[in-house]
Amino acid sequence: MIRESLRALAACLITFGLCAVAYPATVWILAQVVFPDQAEGSLIKNQEREVIGSALIAQPFASDRYFQPRPSAVDYNASAAGGSNLGTHNPDLANKIAKRAEALSASPEVVAPIDLVTASGSGLDPHITPEAATYQANRVATARNLPIERVRQLIERNTDRSAAVIGAPPRINVLKLNIDLDDEKPLSKSVVAEVR
Repeated sequence: MIRESLRALAACLITFGLCAVAYPATVWILAQVVFPDQAEGSLIKNQEREVIGSALIAQPFASDRYFQPRPSAVDYNASAAGGSNLGTHNPDLANKIAKRAEALSASPEVVAPIDLVTASGSGLDPHITPEAATYQANRVATARNLPIERVRQLIERNTDRSAAVIGAPPRINVLKLNIDLDDEKPLSKSVVAEVR
C-alpha cells in the first residue's frame, strides 16, 4: 500500500514537473528565441521606445487626421473582448449599422465599406480592408494637408497580402498606417495623444 502510494506520488510529481514546469518553460524559451516580437505581444513602440499599442489590438482614434478602425461593440476594451451578440435580423443592429453608415457617408450615393459599419466578433480587430482605407483617404489627406496620391501610396505600402496563399484577403493594420502618417507629416500631437 505504501509502495503504491509512493509510486503514485512520484508519478504525480514527475507529471507536474513535465507539464507545468518543463513544457511551459521550453515553449517560452523557444518563443523568445524564434519569435521574440510575437512572444511579447507584438507591441509597437515609438522613437522614444514607449509602447503605443499592439499590432494585434485595435484602438480608437479621435481625430480626422487618422484612419479609423472598425467599430467596436466593447469600446476597444481588450479585457472585455466580444461582439454585440445582436442577431442579423435584430432591429437594434440594423439601426446601429444605418447610423454608422450615415455618419460616414459624404453623400447618399457613396456607400461605406462593410468593415467600417460593422464590428468584428472580438471588437478588437486591428485591421481594415484596403477599400475601407481608401474610403477614408480624402478625409485624412484634407485634414493633414497632404496630397491624396501620397496618402494612397501609404495605404498601398501598408497593405499586407502575405496571407493570400491561404485565400485571405489583403488587410491594413490601422495603427501601423497611422504611425506612417505621423512619420510622413508629424503633427503637434503624436499617435499616443490621439488614442482615447
